[in-house]
Amino acid sequence: MRQAPVGLLRPRPEGLSRVSVKGKAVSRASTVLVVDDVPASRYALSAVLRRDGHRVLLAASASEALIELDVRMRAGDLPDVALVDVGLPDMSGYELCRRLKQLPPFAALPVVHFSAAARPPADRCRGLDAGGESYLTVPAEPEEIQAVVRAAARGGRCRSDAQLRVGRLALLAGTILDVQSARCLGELADAAAAGTARLTDGLATVFVLGEDGEIHRGLSRRRAAASLPDAGAHEAVIRLMRRVMSGRTGVRHTVVPSPLWPPGFFRPVGAIGQGCDGTPEDADLVLARLREGRTLVCLATPAYEDAPSGETAHLVERLAHATALAAEPLLMYQEERHIALTLQHSFLPVQLPELPGTDVVVRYEPASRQAEIGGDFYAALPTPVGVLTGIGDVVGHSLDAATVMVEIRHALRAYCVEDPDPGALTRRLDRMLQHYHPGVTATMCLSLVEPATGRTRIANAGHIPPLVVRDEGTAAYVEARGPLLGLGLGLDRPTPSEVVLARSDRLLMVTDGLIETRGTDLAVSMEQLRVAAAGAPRGVADLCDMLMACFGHEREDDIALLALRRTG
Repeated sequence: MRQAPVGLLRPRPEGLSRVSVKGKAVSRASTVLVVDDVPASRYALSAVLRRDGHRVLLAASASEALIELDVRMRAGDLPDVALVDVGLPDMSGYELCRRLKQLPPFAALPVVHFSAAARPPADRCRGLDAGGESYLTVPAEPEEIQAVVRAAARGGRCRSDAQLRVGRLALLAGTILDVQSARCLGELADAAAAGTARLTDGLATVFVLGEDGEIHRGLSRRRAAASLPDAGAHEAVIRLMRRVMSGRTGVRHTVVPSPLWPPGFFRPVGAIGQGCDGTPEDADLVLARLREGRTLVCLATPAYEDAPSGETAHLVERLAHATALAAEPLLMYQEERHIALTLQHSFLPVQLPELPGTDVVVRYEPASRQAEIGGDFYAALPTPVGVLTGIGDVVGHSLDAATVMVEIRHALRAYCVEDPDPGALTRRLDRMLQHYHPGVTATMCLSLVEPATGRTRIANAGHIPPLVVRDEGTAAYVEARGPLLGLGLGLDRPTPSEVVLARSDRLLMVTDGLIETRGTDLAVSMEQLRVAAAGAPRGVADLCDMLMACFGHEREDDIALLALRRTG
């Protein structure tokens, strides 16, 4: 190969590449790995490339090249081009290229083969088939060598940029999927914060503000465990969000100077509002709102000098828009759930009536993630014969189910004035349901307790039977069964069961929402309830509270409990 005359070439802009540091493009010289077992040729190529502004790494064999690449990969500084002699001593340049292209860390590295000996066209084709980008026959003019290397570097950068862009788009798509899968505004804010941190390679905090002024905050994982700002800081963020988006919809990108941005959201106390060099930290905000007065979303990141590139900023803006879009139905869900719970609670008695000779306690808890109104109900009514208690569940979750539940409760109150016998009541309620609501079914259990004697008659219509809990640490279900209300199959209803409650006994009635678990047999859950109730502290209120603490978390259905003990 001919040595290029000194000063023949000058560094050119084309010999520079751009890499991303925290999202900002920074220029640096391309790095070229020259693999050649001939020292003179190796150093001649090095001189030509350095004159064109490249950094040069040297290797005398394929194994030296693989070691050098492994070291560079661990340091995060892979070369931009490999210039490989086809006639290496330990393996051919073609085989080295093939191995590199099969290894994911090096697959995108452009390889230019060269040879000092004349090679037939078939050999040059082997280099291209092995994955090489070009082939040089040396000796060659320095300008040709430099141009080929520059072209290979440009092609490699284009592929790397395309892969980076595809990776970022995949990251954005995955984050949007996480945001859309959120079950509440808090989960949505956390998912958006994690995605923003990954897109910007930094810290992030996300705020979701409903039109009622309630704010939900999400933190990137690197910040979530640290101490958080107080309520005053959150109020300041709310004011900033409203001021920036006052009268606006869509997406807006702005930078808030550190004096106006409340400290503590990006870094924990002690490093509050400080960048890595100790200077105050501004906040880069991307805000989105789809409709005036509705949900307002803010994606906040530290505003470094090496700010995210325009492409990264565009992806964050798209994420903000997607987050606002996903927040709308969640906000509506939250509002509907609040209305539903308010209506549902209004259907059930706020206070139990006076029930002479008994101590009755009830508990009610709506489903954790159920927006619709449920059909669970309870009742405790005084009658001339004794205290009538009932618990039941209309099948389904809807306003219709809740309406039927109210009708059953009112019909029960009316019917028990004439005849409080549980067997007669279940038959009348069954006929009422079939007549006015054909196709609707309900489960119900009724008990009539005589406070003076403890005599208790129990009629069951497809419900979990009541549990008699005794103070000596035992509990047993009452043998009481019967078909559901509203089936309309002409089935006979069994005679009500009878038990006698001692003064220390407690009669426990529950809906299946307390114990029913998907994938677990109901009989197993009922046994778990029996064992837990047997070990509960004395007293009806303590019994209910203990069972709610044991079984009442994150349930998919409404929960109702009623416990009774004689006092007369």
